[in-house]
Amino acid sequence: MPIPSPEELRLLRLRAGLTQVELAQRAGVSQSLIARIEAGKVNPRVSTLMKIYRALESFMEEELTACEVMSSPLVYVKPSTSLLEVARIMWEKGFSQLPVIDDSSNENLGTVFDDDVLRAFIRENTRAAQLTAADVMSDPLPIISCGTKIRVVARMLGRGVPAVLVEDEMKIKGIITKSDIAKLLVVSVK
Repeated sequence: MPIPSPEELRLLRLRAGLTQVELAQRAGVSQSLIARIEAGKVNPRVSTLMKIYRALESFMEEELTACEVMSSPLVYVKPSTSLLEVARIMWEKGFSQLPVIDDSSNENLGTVFDDDVLRAFIRENTRAAQLTAADVMSDPLPIISCGTKIRVVARMLGRGVPAVLVEDEMKIKGIITKSDIAKLLVVSVK
């Protein structure tokens, strides 16, 4: 994890909508220390900067919901989509998985992972061109509600779940992958 500069900490604090007093309380330091760090009048220890950064990161995770982080609109395939089309979409979009959704019922039927595509082409060789998403799909991705806090999603993804689908008003609206979480952290440090 990169060490945030005093200016980055100030920008993060402002983006989070926290006052110096609120951040100081969350980080367990004094408000005057936060003010001196942001003004560049003190050279704090790395451990102090990291403590403040973690407090900001924690606050942002607590406040963000799945709907605020998800990639939307959801790119998905139908069960009848050809394996060649699935592979083309994955390659063009840079995706490692695609949900398989039934359009008529909005049912989450399964997931086609890049490994599923690769195994099908290796195993089936020339017959692979005749396969569909339904022929090669794996288990469906978990579905979470729109209001799920992002820290819950991050924990799920940290435990081996490759991605989660986000549902709002009984309709699957988006997806959150590990790269969406990583993007959050990168954007918050810039």
